[in-house]
Amino acid sequence: MSTATSVLILGAGQAGLALSWSLSQRGIDHILLERGRVGERWHAERWPGLHLLTPNWMNRLPGPWSEAEPEGFMSAAGFAARLKNYREAISAPVITGCEVQSVERENGRFRVVAGGRQWFARAVVIATGACDLPAVPAWAKALPKEIIQVVPTRYRGAEALPEGGVLVVGASATGVQLAAEIQASGRPVTLAVGRHVRAPRRYRGREIFELLSQSGFLDASRPEDADPAHLMALPSLQLTGSAGGAALGLDRLQAMGVRLVGRALGAEGGTLHFEPALGAEIDAGERRRRKLLTQLETHLAETGSMLPADPEAWRAPDLPRVGPERLHLPAQGIRTVVWATGFRRAYPWLHLPVLNSAGELETDRGTTAVPGLYALGLPFLRHRASAFIHGVGRDAEDLAPLIAAGLRRGIQLAA
Repeated sequence: MSTATSVLILGAGQAGLALSWSLSQRGIDHILLERGRVGERWHAERWPGLHLLTPNWMNRLPGPWSEAEPEGFMSAAGFAARLKNYREAISAPVITGCEVQSVERENGRFRVVAGGRQWFARAVVIATGACDLPAVPAWAKALPKEIIQVVPTRYRGAEALPEGGVLVVGASATGVQLAAEIQASGRPVTLAVGRHVRAPRRYRGREIFELLSQSGFLDASRPEDADPAHLMALPSLQLTGSAGGAALGLDRLQAMGVRLVGRALGAEGGTLHFEPALGAEIDAGERRRRKLLTQLETHLAETGSMLPADPEAWRAPDLPRVGPERLHLPAQGIRTVVWATGFRRAYPWLHLPVLNSAGELETDRGTTAVPGLYALGLPFLRHRASAFIHGVGRDAEDLAPLIAAGLRRGIQLAA
């Protein structure tokens, strides 16, 4: 059995649905293939206590998307429900439970095998998202079996972890949120600090994302000569949307009782090795914070802002400069390691020459070297805001006319 359409969108999360709306506005027929439910990752791969770290006004998608509490912070489960409602409101043609097995080019069009069927299309959009596979270091296999290892997509709350201490590896948004939640459960937490950006929740009396949006920070275009791997690995801000939203820097975690150690480097049996110069990562995080605040100050000066000064936001916290070189986890009472070390992407079903040596998609603002093959929903795809939900919607609105133009060119070439 086979089905033909103009555009196949692989994935029905925020990226795929936003593009569906944008294509529908242009009268372009399309189908979305989703391996599970609409927004499957929001259902199955987010922990129960997670709230989006961006305010609700930043989580809108194009088209019919109403918001009763624009300044609030939605739970992950709440956002999953919003995606389901959005799909219904825009009448997106989604086929659920349809996992992709292969994508290839055949006789001038794309042939996709998914859900036990063949699908043919003149264009394909890969909208499977950035949070695909947890990026756990290979040396994690050296840890003994009695140490339980957990990735964020399989974390279901602190109460589901064994009793005893927990090592959280990674100090971006996910790592600090998990460290805070687990520490609050009564389990002592050690946090291995890598790259991070300490950010205020509010600056000079305003929500930080309001200022980042107004200043043009989020509008920064993807650098022409940027290393794609570097852009994909940029650390997220140390913020949380829980309890109405807050900053969640290392100082706050330390005050909660979380022990800070340096970057995790490797394992030998039950012993983990760390970079002892903890201060180097802390200083780098402070430099990123000051760079961000400097850009905001430049914007506020240019607009003649009368907002009150905020000297406290510039003050560096008192944090340890040196950490241990190694810890024997069983001796420390640590029974669990949580890997908040980011994600990587894998496309074993994609049989087209568009992947780099690291297996990542190579794109030019969403277009690939294969005519008719596009990508959507990756960080910094077109601009800095691409990493955020509203930015994905904006990318979809920018990509839709490019897809339309590509389809027109295909018709002209065939004529």
